Amino acid sequence: MKKNRVLAFLLALAMLAPMTACGGSGSSAGSEASSGSAAGSASASSPAQGEVQSVEESDFFGPIYDEWSEMTDDELYQKALEEVKENGEINIYATSSKMLKAEEPFEEAYPGLDLMVLDLDQDEVLEKCKLEAEAGNIYGDVLQAKDVNGDVFFDFYEQGYCTAFYPKDICEKIDEGLLRYGYPLYASQSFWYYNTEAFPDGQPVTNWWQIVEKDDNGNQKYRLFTKEIGTETAYLSLFASFIINADEMEKAYEDLYGEPLEYTYDPSGFEFDVPENNAGIEYMWRFSQMKMTFIGDGDELVLAVHNSTADDPALCLASGGKIGNRDESGYNIAWLTDIAPYTGLQNCEYLYVVEGCKHPAAARLFIRWITGGADGESGGLKPFSKEGNWPVRSDVECDWNPATLAECGAIEPDLAAIYNQFLDTQDLWTYWLSINPNVG
Repeated sequence: MKKNRVLAFLLALAMLAPMTACGGSGSSAGSEASSGSAAGSASASSPAQGEVQSVEESDFFGPIYDEWSEMTDDELYQKALEEVKENGEINIYATSSKMLKAEEPFEEAYPGLDLMVLDLDQDEVLEKCKLEAEAGNIYGDVLQAKDVNGDVFFDFYEQGYCTAFYPKDICEKIDEGLLRYGYPLYASQSFWYYNTEAFPDGQPVTNWWQIVEKDDNGNQKYRLFTKEIGTETAYLSLFASFIINADEMEKAYEDLYGEPLEYTYDPSGFEFDVPENNAGIEYMWRFSQMKMTFIGDGDELVLAVHNSTADDPALCLASGGKIGNRDESGYNIAWLTDIAPYTGLQNCEYLYVVEGCKHPAAARLFIRWITGGADGESGGLKPFSKEGNWPVRSDVECDWNPATLAECGAIEPDLAAIYNQFLDTQDLWTYWLSINPNVG
């Protein structure tokens, strides 16, 4: 599998991330993307792009049905009761504190089963599972992980640290496209937010190219707030998707402005092939040279938009769930939806059974229960049923969101393509950000 070749650059970038970009906006002239040795040193040599050509032929490409897939809740429950006689607690490694709310309801639904949920960061979840496997002393039974760039699928699942459980009766109620890389708990996406008081007539942006617009004097139309793209896998994966879907990005530009896109980035000087005249790369080059403010906390990002005005408008990129600040804190914020060519990527939280776990039946019973059970009414989905999260089951009504993800403009990601493109995208962004005159 491909190894991360940008460790040194990420360490350097960590020193940049806390900084607030300042000063005037930089030129978008391609000559600023120097083709000299600095660009070339942004990456060390690595395997060529395109390693994963036929992911559909992978033994791990879902849905995969086995003898577990046909078992009912009661069959799994009886097996789970036998398992806990030898090994007591069923351990869930979760990346969301909301999973903690599952302990008592699950134990009430299935007396005799003792559930322990550990709330960890995603890196901690994956590392803990790897360390246990390497030590031959496995405690985890179920793990939750979000896969936005294919790393979990290719570098964790395919390496045998876990397995995907596909309960057939439930999977029949889920779009098969969402079952390719694992069994999903729910879906979400990131949105741009705008100030509803500053724009009472509705969203001011309907196209990604409007976000990087400048006037004849080089002044930005909007102040931009975001987490640092290069250190946020979900956001960098979105930019990688623009490169993959370059034709759509080019068409979005031409539809907006009625003229061909002018390419200004310099593709030379890197130790990997950078395609010429790629609209996704052009967009990332222009975005990387904008005046931006990096904030690591999503609540503070939407607060910055709430504090902006019509005379000094701001946009921020944050997770969809941050819309909760509108009701909880009275923020004047709303999502930008249906942005051409697409608003964002439909990101899934996946559930896996830890390979070699002590409670294989209990793990699968929990996965069925937390995703709604046979009829969608188990109550397991309740903690995750909030605005900004979408159920993936067709039989679960989503009355807490104003529209479906598709209606909001989300597309299903091609994780294999993003995985192939991700590191080059990261290298390009990291280098171009380092020469942004507004940073530092």
